[in-house]
Amino acid sequence: MKLIIGLGNPGKTYEQTRHNIGFKVIDYLASKWSAPLTQTKFKGMYSIIHRPEGKVMLLKPLTYMNLSGESVGALMDYYDIAIEDIVVIYDDLDLPTGQLRLRQKGSAGGHNGIKSLIQHLGTQQFNRIRIGISRPPAGMKVPDYVLSRFSDNEIPEVAEAVKQSAEACELWLSKAYPEVMNNFNGS
Repeated sequence: MKLIIGLGNPGKTYEQTRHNIGFKVIDYLASKWSAPLTQTKFKGMYSIIHRPEGKVMLLKPLTYMNLSGESVGALMDYYDIAIEDIVVIYDDLDLPTGQLRLRQKGSAGGHNGIKSLIQHLGTQQFNRIRIGISRPPAGMKVPDYVLSRFSDNEIPEVAEAVKQSAEACELWLSKAYPEVMNNFNGS
């Protein structure tokens, strides 16, 4: 089984914020595949989809960003999912809004959700899709920025990034991750 994880914060308050772009990709895939996230266990919401490529699970941890690893680690243990069979989608301050960067390993880079994953999974080596949200404007604190909403002129870029991320996930179901990286990096 492959596991696609979108990071974000639960609740209406955070729904359209920059920090929740990982959730947006999961919602996009769930809608496209007609697979609503109806199961709630392991401190998350998920669904299991039977696709031609095999079983796929979509997961939105409900622990809040800083504790995402609690949900992911418990679910991976229960379903015996290998580290190479996951991809994590999250926001990145160091990329321009809407730009994708796919990687197979790396540090947390200051991202608390990724810090939690590394802590609970015991490795930095897992597939990831980073979606750029740009840096905050001068004088704005990072926590306030990541919990703010995208501006009207950023929305088309974000929608395209969500679509591209979903397409990368779909390609990963049948191709090796390095091939997926070659197709999507820089888009």
